Amino acid sequence: MAEYGTVRTGAAAGARTAQIDEGLRAHMNKVYGTMSVGMFLTFLVAWAVGSSPQLLGIFRDPATLQPNILGWIVMFAPLIMVFAFGAAINRLSAAGAQTFFYVFAAVMGLSLSWIFVAFTGVSIAQVFLVTSISFAGLSLFGYTTKKDLSGWGTFLMMGVIGLVVASIINIFLQSPAIMFAVSILGVLIFAGLTAYDTQSIKNEYVEHARHADQEWLGKSAIMGALRLYLDFINMFMFLLQLFGNRE
Repeated sequence: MAEYGTVRTGAAAGARTAQIDEGLRAHMNKVYGTMSVGMFLTFLVAWAVGSSPQLLGIFRDPATLQPNILGWIVMFAPLIMVFAFGAAINRLSAAGAQTFFYVFAAVMGLSLSWIFVAFTGVSIAQVFLVTSISFAGLSLFGYTTKKDLSGWGTFLMMGVIGLVVASIINIFLQSPAIMFAVSILGVLIFAGLTAYDTQSIKNEYVEHARHADQEWLGKSAIMGALRLYLDFINMFMFLLQLFGNRE
């Protein structure tokens, strides 16, 4: 009887593990799917505004690409929205969080619209392809590796803070050397974050799924999509600064 009970317990544990694995695949598909829709929305808005001198002129001087007051607001709005999203996520429903993410993606498109004037369309497409391949490889590594990447978190976040500070300073200095250094470091930091965030999203799902925390699971895919979206966008922009051909 004891042996029979052990077999039943083992079978139940195996079924529970299989259920979590299946749920994890569905969760990651939702993360990547939501991220992809947000990415499409961003580039659609960026292209629509960037290809129209009239629309771009609302935010920037079409000739010099210098932002006006509204342009500065749009430039920093995504950063403010990220902090607001993190503060409000517990009060939002899953549907509300998804709507917020798509609004954020559209605003990001406004802030990036200038690239369709500053860089050639071919180089934008080439850098986007390189970023997509790199992102897929790094995310796959983060998902499949047995190595614990949690120790990277503090170091990478310190790097992000350093990048933000250096980028803000260089808005006023306009130093090509600082921009080059920031771009190199930015690519490396967000490459690391892509692998780190993917593993974190996976591990967080497994931990919460064991407790059947459905409310958290409903919103965590949106938060995961936002994290990977930011990794992709930042890696793309830094690569574009390094390798994009200017008009």
